[in-house]
Order: sequence, then C-alpha cells, then structure tokens
Amino acid sequence: MGKKSSVSILCFILISFSPIFVSAQQTCDEASGTFKPNSPYEKNRLLINSTLASNVTAHAGYFNGSIGVGLDRVYALGMCAPGAEPQACSHCVQAASDSLLSTCLNQTEAFVWSGDEFLCLVRYSSKSFSGVLALEPITPFYNVMDVRKENQKEFDSVLDGLVLRMITRVSSSERNNSSTSLSLSGKYYAKDVAPVPVYRNILMLMQCTPDISSKDCSLCLESSVDYYKKVYHGKRGVIMLRPSCFFRWELYNFSGAFDHINDPPPLLDSPSVNLTDITKKDKNISRGVVAAIVVVIVVIIVLISVGMFMFKRRKKKQDIQLSTEAESVQFGFKTIEAATGNFSEANKLGAGGFGEVYKGILMNGTEVAVKKHSKTAGQGEREFKNEVVVVARLQHINLVRLLGFSLQGEEKLLVYEFVPNKSLDYFLFDASKRVQLDWTVRHNIIGGISRGILYLHQDSRLKIIHRDLKASNILLDADMNPKIADFGTARIFGMNQTVGNTSRVVGTFGYMPPEYVIHGQFSMKSDVYSFGVMILEIISGKKNSSFRQMDGLVNNLVTYVWRLWENKSLPDLVDPGIKEDSNIDEVVRYIHIGLLCVQGNPADRPKMSTIQQMLTTSSISLPVPLPPGFFFGNRPGTTMSGLDPSQSSSKSYTCSVDEATITDVNPR
Repeated sequence: MGKKSSVSILCFILISFSPIFVSAQQTCDEASGTFKPNSPYEKNRLLINSTLASNVTAHAGYFNGSIGVGLDRVYALGMCAPGAEPQACSHCVQAASDSLLSTCLNQTEAFVWSGDEFLCLVRYSSKSFSGVLALEPITPFYNVMDVRKENQKEFDSVLDGLVLRMITRVSSSERNNSSTSLSLSGKYYAKDVAPVPVYRNILMLMQCTPDISSKDCSLCLESSVDYYKKVYHGKRGVIMLRPSCFFRWELYNFSGAFDHINDPPPLLDSPSVNLTDITKKDKNISRGVVAAIVVVIVVIIVLISVGMFMFKRRKKKQDIQLSTEAESVQFGFKTIEAATGNFSEANKLGAGGFGEVYKGILMNGTEVAVKKHSKTAGQGEREFKNEVVVVARLQHINLVRLLGFSLQGEEKLLVYEFVPNKSLDYFLFDASKRVQLDWTVRHNIIGGISRGILYLHQDSRLKIIHRDLKASNILLDADMNPKIADFGTARIFGMNQTVGNTSRVVGTFGYMPPEYVIHGQFSMKSDVYSFGVMILEIISGKKNSSFRQMDGLVNNLVTYVWRLWENKSLPDLVDPGIKEDSNIDEVVRYIHIGLLCVQGNPADRPKMSTIQQMLTTSSISLPVPLPPGFFFGNRPGTTMSGLDPSQSSSKSYTCSVDEATITDVNPR
C-alpha cells in the first residue's frame, strides 16, 4: 500500500442516531510522486480541474480526459451519481476539485469522493488510469457502535444476501445499459434496502467508475466487502473509498440516496392490527365528532405557529445565530484556550481592528491560528457571522482555510489553518526581508492572488466580493504561496447581480476604487482595482500610501506609475532587488496589467478571467490603459480623498490610511 495523506481521520466515527455524511474525503497519494510549485504540471492540474465541472455536466455526468504533454501531462476523471441535476452535479464536482487543489498541495495523484445530496468523484494523476483497476489507496470509515451480539447472526445473514445481490446488480449494469440511452454515469451503480429485525432496514450503495471492466468492478467491491468483514465486522455502518469504487451501508437514509425507495413495512413487536375493522368503524363516526376533530387540529396548528414565531423571535435576541449553511466545526472554548496556552503573549501572532491572533496547537497536533474578536472592537457580531458563513463554504489553495469557530458568551473565536510566513506586507515593505522575494516568488504570489480572486468571483459556489484586498490580508505559507484572508467585510452577490451599494464606505485608503469612495458602489471591479494596486506594490516594493505630495501631482503609488507610463519609463518602477534576476519585459508587462486594473472607470477594468489570461499568456495583446482613479487629493482645493466637497458631504466614510481595516458596524 502506498503512503498517503488524508484530511480526515481514517477511523471516522459515524453515529447512526445522529447521521453524519462524509461530504469530502481527499486522499493525496504521496507514493506516486510530487511536483514543484509553479511547474508546468501544476498549471496543467489547475487548468484541467478548473474545467472539470463543466466537462462533466456537458458529458451527461461523466468525463475522462487529459491536458499537457510528456511528464507534465495530467489525467483527470469526474463523475456524478446517476439522476443528479446538472447544476447540483457541477457544484459537487467543482467543490471536490477545489478540495483536492487546496489539500493535495504537490502530490501528482489524488482522488476524492464527495457529495451532500448525492455522490461525485474527482481523480487526477500523472499517469493514464482509464480502464485500470485501482484498489489502493483505500480510505475506510466506520460507525463506532456495534450490532447487538444476540442479533449478529441473523443480521449477518441479511447483510450477506444484500451484498451478493448488490454486487451482481452493479457489475451486470453494463449489459443493462448497453442497449439503452443511459449515460456512462449510470453504469456500475446500484442501491437497495433490506429489512432486518430490530434495526428496521439495511441501506446499501455501491458504485464503480465506468472505465473499468465488469470483472474489475466486482473485484473492487468484493475487496471492499472483505476488508469490512476482516477489520470492521459487527459495526453498524461502514464506508470504503477506493479510486475505482465506492461501498457504503448504513442503518439510516444517508445523503438522500434512498428518498425515492419505499421502505419495507416496520417490524412490530405488538400483535397485528386488523385494518379492515378500523375502516368499518370509521364509516360510523358522526359528523359532530369529525367537526370536533377539525377544531382541535386547527387549534393545534395555531398554537404551533405561535410557538414557532416566539421561538424565532427569541433566537434573534441571542448573541449570534450562525447560518445553518456554515460548514465549519464548532470548537469548545476550553479546547481553544488550552491550544493557545490561555491566549498567552508568547503565542500572539498579531493584532488588528478586529482583535488579536494567536498561534495554537490542537490535541491532534494540528497547528492553527486563532482570531479572537475584541469585545470592544469595531468589527462585531455581523462581521464574525459573515466570516464564518462565507469562508466555511470556500475551498481553494489560495484562500486561507477556516477550520472552525467557537462561541461562549461574548467570546467569539475563529480557528484558521496556520500559515507560517505571516503576511505579504511583512516581507514586501521591509528592506531587509524583501530580498527573500525574488522575481520568481513575486511572480508566483501575483498569480496565486489572481487565481484566488477568480475563484471568489466566478468558480466558487458563491459570488464573493472581498472588498478589502491588500498586502496585509495576503498570507504566505511555508512555500511562500499566497492565501487571501480576512473576509469580515466580504459580500455575497446573487448570480445575476453586478453592483452593490452601501451608505457607509469601509476599507483602507489607497486600495479602494473611486466609485466606491464617492458613490458607495462596489462590484467585482472593486476587487480588480485593489488587485492592480497590489501588483504595483509587489513589483516596486513600495506602499501605495508611502508617497508624499510631490510637485502637486503625485501623492500615491498609482499616480506615480501613471507618470512613469506617460514618460515611457516604466522600468524605473521595478525594485532594484529583482531587476537582475528577472525578465524586464515580463515585469513591465505586469506593470501594464496593473495599470489596466486601476483605471478610473470600472467598465474599463478587465474581469479577473481576462486578467488571468493576460498574466499567463504573453501572446495576448494588452490595450492602452486610461488614467487611473485619482482620489488622494491631486489638486489644490480638493477635500479628503480628492472628492469634491458637494460629493463628500452626504457620504459617510469609515476608512483607514495606515493599512488597518476599519469596518462599519451599522447595517449595510
């Protein structure tokens, strides 16, 4: 068996009386090899995974393809369970792809079975696996509870019979589908229910990838069943995940897979009831009795409605009610307190407008960063709830991962993955540390940030506008890969929504576009503007706000770069520390892209998808940029941020000029 790493504990506990569906279990096979960051293989992996969801839905639920040549070629497979709605299938495959990219950082082979309402599979490898049976690695899960010993023999008899029927049905589905118009995703798939004494029903699901043979499908499932019998016999449920097949049985309806299967009649211990006699007696019920029953039912409904209203009203008065859509784990306050050494000063990583951040180590050895919201901070319940609900549903290699949260009274904690290299501004704006950022590293950081923003705007399940992108909110992992952080001010857009409005402007001066400062309008183009500022900062090694008034025309980095553009001297912007080890034409091209991002009119700024193409494809011609948004007081007589007094008098601003985010706590 190859060495592998998994994001989950292999012996995952499933409680039958409180069903938990394993939504995504990634298996990263380190034995197959690794790739270097920013290598052609990584780029091909990102590309094929970014298009996998659309390819799967376009091919009726199953797609097997590859991209690249030679050693950099990436093979990928994606499929959904039969009957899945196209949109749900697309979301499942996209979420599974994102989880692989964010978890399997440099492994050349990995797979994940995922799903909330149904199952989907995503797999990639550096070697072609079409038609090849893969039994390893295997990831098992089991229910910690045991079947009663006095029922074990009869239980096993029912279970064995169901297993034999299921394997026969699954492996024979190839012949059944060959003469029909069913898609490949329906091949090698079956689910069934068998009644069992005491426990009511055994529910079972089996599936194989459609590329392998019928014989190999049977072998894969039989191996999974044998593994269960050898290691987990007597348990009340088991899941076996392999690259080529899936096997699961439970004593409850899991993942909605059995919603349309009629349950067998319940096994009652009491004597049978004569339904015929009941029917006869019903005919003799008087109209008065019927009327009384109706009145009672109406009264009960009214009381229930009033109770629900009071319950909802009471819930609103509680400190915080997190959305049920949040998918993160709630930690006990004592657990986090112990992990951080009672929030000791030695474990303190930093502080901001929200409160303080501490390093912690959980009992399983996982390093975490704990964001402790200050009781008196400007950022309050709204921002805390916003961050939990938004970040918990985002999974991308270039986004910081939220592991969970904790609530106890006024104590509000967010638990993130630990990112060891602090933030981008820690290196970028310190001359002694900036030498560690050669052009290769800066190039990788710019590319990673762009991919993260593109995911937020286009590829995630939600359309997210970050609204506070800046160097201090870009964290760097051990390999200096960027991760976007701090979603306290982020906003979720509807699928067809393009612009949002707010009566109070929040954020950091220098990174906010003029339409946001002046009119309170924000959109995806707001994040594009902020990204453009960061490109210019990364290349120059200078803060946007570090410039002082010069000859009445220049007071920020954006204005300064525009002057260089007009004078055709863009190379003067480049940090001397990277001039010798970089392709100056490529660096100047990135400056050009930065200027396109900070154009004054949001309609002129390119979308993130276009920016991504500009950054990765040098053959794409770049348009001539228009003047950027000047809003830092460029002319004598202007007010704060260069706004006309008549424009700024009716607008309320909550902004910072020292890189620290200040967040409005009023409704917006």
